[in-house]
Amino acid sequence: MLNIKRSLMSLTVISALLTPYIVTAAPPNPEKTVNCEILVVGGGLSGVATTYEALLAGRTVCLTEITDWLGGQISSQGTSALDERPTQRSRLFYSRGYLELRRRIQSRYGKLNPGNCWVSESCFLPLDAHQILTQMLLQAEKRGRGKLEWFPNTVIKELEKSDDGKIIKGAIAIQHQPTKGAPPLNTFTLSQTIKDAYSYENSSRFSKTILRFAPKRTKSTDSNAPNWYVLDASETGEIIALADVPYRVGIDGISYLEPSSSSTNNDPYCTQGFTYTFAMEATEKPQDYKMPDFYPQYSPYYSYELKRLANFPLVFTYRRIWDPHPGKQIEFGGNKFTEPVPGDISMQNWTWGNDYRPGTAADNLLYTHQQLQESGQLEPGGWMGGLRVESLQKAEENALGYFYWLYAGVTDSQLGDGVKQPQPNIRLLTGLDSPMGTVHGLSKFPYMRESRRIIGRPSWGQPQGFDIWEIDISRRNYNDEYYRKTLSPDEYRRLKAALAGLEAASVLSGQQRPETATRRTRSTIFPDAVGIGHYAIDFHPCMTKSPPEAPGNTERAGERRGAGQAYPFQIALRAMIPQKIDNLLVGGKSIATSHIAAAAYRVHSFEWSAGAAAGTLAAFALENNIAPYHLVDNLPKPEPKLELFQRLLEKNGNPTAFPDTSIFNENWDNWK
Repeated sequence: MLNIKRSLMSLTVISALLTPYIVTAAPPNPEKTVNCEILVVGGGLSGVATTYEALLAGRTVCLTEITDWLGGQISSQGTSALDERPTQRSRLFYSRGYLELRRRIQSRYGKLNPGNCWVSESCFLPLDAHQILTQMLLQAEKRGRGKLEWFPNTVIKELEKSDDGKIIKGAIAIQHQPTKGAPPLNTFTLSQTIKDAYSYENSSRFSKTILRFAPKRTKSTDSNAPNWYVLDASETGEIIALADVPYRVGIDGISYLEPSSSSTNNDPYCTQGFTYTFAMEATEKPQDYKMPDFYPQYSPYYSYELKRLANFPLVFTYRRIWDPHPGKQIEFGGNKFTEPVPGDISMQNWTWGNDYRPGTAADNLLYTHQQLQESGQLEPGGWMGGLRVESLQKAEENALGYFYWLYAGVTDSQLGDGVKQPQPNIRLLTGLDSPMGTVHGLSKFPYMRESRRIIGRPSWGQPQGFDIWEIDISRRNYNDEYYRKTLSPDEYRRLKAALAGLEAASVLSGQQRPETATRRTRSTIFPDAVGIGHYAIDFHPCMTKSPPEAPGNTERAGERRGAGQAYPFQIALRAMIPQKIDNLLVGGKSIATSHIAAAAYRVHSFEWSAGAAAGTLAAFALENNIAPYHLVDNLPKPEPKLELFQRLLEKNGNPTAFPDTSIFNENWDNWK
């Protein structure tokens, strides 16, 4: 089906090939100004959902994306296996755009799961996701009579702010394309091109077009209402970092709100692991690959992880994305699946495989505010994406090394010798027509599980800034001895009161002992709910030592303590409105959640729901000449405009709550 190169060595990431640091000169004059009502930065699922709803509302949308594919997780990041929970899936209780995406996957293949994977009800090819989403946006543009301005291979370089800093007045962007005679896009890995992509100057690889995005409307009828909106839907919280609004990254310190935290203090360096996915094909004949030069550095890390997973056919079919001729049914470790047959294609996203999990100040991927300042990235014209390029490069090597381990490895870091056997009948799929659409075979952008996360504006009950915390969603009862010993008596009482539902006041006042309180069996109900999500609190913890692949390295102690099941949860509007800037909105993984809550607020249907809310909100705010924060600035008192907005979301088929959501409904244990 695919024209595939067979040499692993042809796509090895070599340090000497990395683009040298390019000193950023003064910004040249933009070659073109593009006017729009909504600027969406990031073409992942949240950015696409924002654009989809805004186009249906008749708005002009500029959509930028660092890669040339729409879809983020399910396309350019290669994670084309929908993460869903059984009850929500059985009821098909999703945003209308997400339902349309699922319907179109089914229509394209004749079935929802063309990969016959067993981790999901739907595994498919990344390129197809990009094509499906492209068609959805074009049809939304036509139906809503909006206008789409699509800018692939484009990054935001600078923001223009008003004198008081409260409004983003414009954004300078760089769009790149191959220089004449240079290799095509997606020939080189991200670590080899990212500095070039953020530099104004043309290079041997790229020629650049400098763009300026600006409002379509020159003024509003209400001088206090913004005349356009910027939406940060990037995978790493780029705009919130560049705009310098308050945010957090990494671990939040332990408190009654985040009682399972692994740290007494905030630790900005330990974020969830990120992953370069790749696709491999089962072959009839053994393949011939040479060991990459860097393989010995990473081989001490790789593992099947658990004995019940230590089976290559199981790992192959876990996220199999193409299975045209299903094999016979087999079983291992309690999991049933069809055996791989030649021609099957598997996408790999494995914790002790191609996950890369730095967690120290020496190797963290997402630069902190301090690191950005020290590196000059917050100076005018200094922004270079906010990522540590060396960690990108090492993650690329780690992913390629994992393929070689699957192919030839005989060691296992967690299970010992004698478990891993060579698997010579697999081929790494490379080339521009491969599932990942890259010459090197890795995803165009790493799959990001955690981003920079805003701190919302001060709100009643949270005067330091709004956040969604662990206890807002976790099913844990917190009765075990660990929490009694770790939290102070006052903190433990506040924890139990926060979870006590209708008994909260008596627990907090001391009339009732904390241990006797009945634990509510639902997530927190937010009066400003604008979307929904449901997934387990799922961790891929950072590693203790640097580098992550160091022999004998372990996961950060206590990081998995917060993992576990979550109740169906809501997206609060306050979590999408940053401090300081009135026309900046946030979607996707950068909304105001804690480190532990973010482990659930990161999957596909949530990203769509958050994006749908953001797109509808921007259109609603423009229509009603009202700044979004005015919808929530008087809570907990009634907010008529907020209620009107919530009714609009529901009318449009974008749920703000799960069925029967009420403080009196204690039946959420049935939601799986």
